[in-house]
Amino acid sequence: MDTSLQHHFVDWFRGSSPYIHAHRDRTFVIVFGGEAVADPRLPELIHDIALLRGLGIRLVLVHGARPQIEERLRLRNADMRYINGLRVTDEAALACVKDAAGGVRVELEALLSMGLANSPMAGARIRVASGNFVAARPIGVMDGIDYGHTGRVRRIDAQALRGIVEAGAIALIPPLGYSPTGEVFNLSATETGASVATALGADKLIYLMEQPLPLNDEGELWTNLLPPQVDELVSRKDIDPRVRVYLNHAADACRSGVRRVHLLDRRVDGVLLRELFTRDGVGTLITAKPYEDTRPARMDDIGGILELLEPLEDQGILVRRSRETLETDIGRFSVVERDGMIIGCAALYTYPDDGMAELACVAIHPEYRDHGRGDALLEYMEQRTLTQRMTRLFVLTTQTAHWFRERGFEPSPVDSLPMARRELYNYQRNSKVFVKTVAPARPDKG
Repeated sequence: MDTSLQHHFVDWFRGSSPYIHAHRDRTFVIVFGGEAVADPRLPELIHDIALLRGLGIRLVLVHGARPQIEERLRLRNADMRYINGLRVTDEAALACVKDAAGGVRVELEALLSMGLANSPMAGARIRVASGNFVAARPIGVMDGIDYGHTGRVRRIDAQALRGIVEAGAIALIPPLGYSPTGEVFNLSATETGASVATALGADKLIYLMEQPLPLNDEGELWTNLLPPQVDELVSRKDIDPRVRVYLNHAADACRSGVRRVHLLDRRVDGVLLRELFTRDGVGTLITAKPYEDTRPARMDDIGGILELLEPLEDQGILVRRSRETLETDIGRFSVVERDGMIIGCAALYTYPDDGMAELACVAIHPEYRDHGRGDALLEYMEQRTLTQRMTRLFVLTTQTAHWFRERGFEPSPVDSLPMARRELYNYQRNSKVFVKTVAPARPDKG
């Protein structure tokens, strides 16, 4: 193997270790359609799922069977009726649904049972359990249409599912539900997955989608959304109705206690591994709380702050600060946190007698200096300056003068500093002084 590739692998593997530890003994519900089962690359997906199980993740797989059902309907010359995105399941269609769901289940169980030497499944020894975990009810008649055996989820046997995954097996759930009267109903895998994740209080609900993921106004992938943002997104007319279904179920699951919902493009090779074991992932993450947030620093942030500051201190961009100094001044710091990692920081030292505050220790992790994070951190610190009743903000810098000048800071003489700060000025370092008058943001008159 090429040496550079070896180094890349080592770096990636080390970088994935926090996620390996964090995911162990967590419960993930993974939902995919029958299209994934029909894809010749299905074994690759199963290999990745087996790897997740091998890393100690508790898994529930919810699969669809739409293409398999439609194939059986065609072979029987039966009608395929969809109204408002829902299949009308008559007796003939129900027979095809049961046959297709059973066939898909057997195929998945067979692949998960593989253990050939010199293959990714070698030594996996995965147990799979399927059963009547989903109680369902009929949709009934809507707008004059009788949907027959098409149903909705009524209840999930969460206790039984927990027992299976805690025992180390993978729970496999087909798109079928059962009623107390012994009826069988055709269910949506998307809805079933959300219901299962909610009932289990799953740590993650993962949708492997066939449709392209939604893009923002800049044509870029939405990396993180909160439920209110999802509500706004689904109201747009240009959203694919099939994607709208995923978004609605994802937001509902978040509001019902599922910590994180991932929307992934199933066709991307290794999408599960790339999403779950890298910090930024490759899909759209929907969370009840912000994935990235700017907040006041805490004592347990000191290690992360030191990691940000030390490279800049080594380059002479920032004045070196000891851990003891940081511990003393931690109340002056604010941090940008992304999925538990400190990727930005800044400190604010106030001089009330002069109505001035010093902005210090401004740092953004090199991998996250795009997308305006520095500007957002500066805006946050300016607002913090105003809340402390200061009206002027100053910085001392040797190498980043242009950045501050572009953001409204004006060059100023050393004697413009507060007296207490002037006495500490290091003439040997010869830092440039820049001052900005801070004012509250004006309301939008539009």
